[in-house]
Amino acid sequence: MNICILGTGAFGMALASIFYNNKWKIKMWTNSKEEADFLNKTRKSNKIDYDIPSDIIITTDMKEASDLASIIVLAVPAEFTSNVTKELKKYYNKKQVICIASKGIEQNTGMFLYDIVRNNLKVNNIAIISGGTFASDIVKKVPIGLSIATRNVRARDMIIKAMENDYVKLRYTNDIVGVELCGAIKNVIAIASGMLEGMRYPTSTSAMFITESLHDIKNLIKALGGSKKTILSFAGFGDLLLTCTSSESRNYTLGVMIGEGKDRKEIDKYISNTTIEGLYTLRSVRKLLKDKKIKMPIIDLIYDIIVNGKSPNLLIEFLITKE
Repeated sequence: MNICILGTGAFGMALASIFYNNKWKIKMWTNSKEEADFLNKTRKSNKIDYDIPSDIIITTDMKEASDLASIIVLAVPAEFTSNVTKELKKYYNKKQVICIASKGIEQNTGMFLYDIVRNNLKVNNIAIISGGTFASDIVKKVPIGLSIATRNVRARDMIIKAMENDYVKLRYTNDIVGVELCGAIKNVIAIASGMLEGMRYPTSTSAMFITESLHDIKNLIKALGGSKKTILSFAGFGDLLLTCTSSESRNYTLGVMIGEGKDRKEIDKYISNTTIEGLYTLRSVRKLLKDKKIKMPIIDLIYDIIVNGKSPNLLIEFLITKE
């Protein structure tokens, strides 16, 4: 089986390690010639500790990367999904399965990535993979669990065949809305969880916050037409638990810095040098909630702390007083 991965970041590389371990042929695409040259020269990723096998092809030519691929994996940041799939449309054939590994909601439109991809490519051979997995753990071949969400049986079966092995487990659901929402909003919640750590509140307070967040996300899934039980999936509780408790999460780390009261210049430097999906998604989710006339006060509070400079201590008052 031929696999194309659009994106050569940490998670794209981690997924490549799974496909390679399963003996599939892999081509990876990046829009950066500088990055492609570096990866081809060193055969080492500068984003994750992974030695890139010599027979994984890395190119800036999307046609070359996607040609003959049975599965095309989208592993670019959410904000670039629309432009990348518009470019892909020139080379895509409708027999190819699209696997969305990115997490987020488009900022200007409030659209989920599944809808963006479907609208741009005019196909239904699409699946979402999401779950509580760090790229650094995937390449170590430790047991991991992912949710796969799709309404297309062929897409489901092909991706499961391509990915499952003795350390990767996929659980199927048809709740695309729930899986996408969980994958996106957990990055925002992780920033707030990091703030609690930065303010030196104990694990007991973090547990309270995560529990309250689970209830809010569950209700939001229902309001948007998804299944409430998705909150208990790999994409739901699994991903939220991981991202909200580990310093390996860039979103959590940003929250810690804010909670500690780090200088704004230091925070801005970290933001400029790091891909922090939660910041992009915060604005996206806030717009989505306003458009759908849905109330989720924790999102407004996180926005006020990050964008309007309000005190992170307001999180504690919020937890005690929220209904």
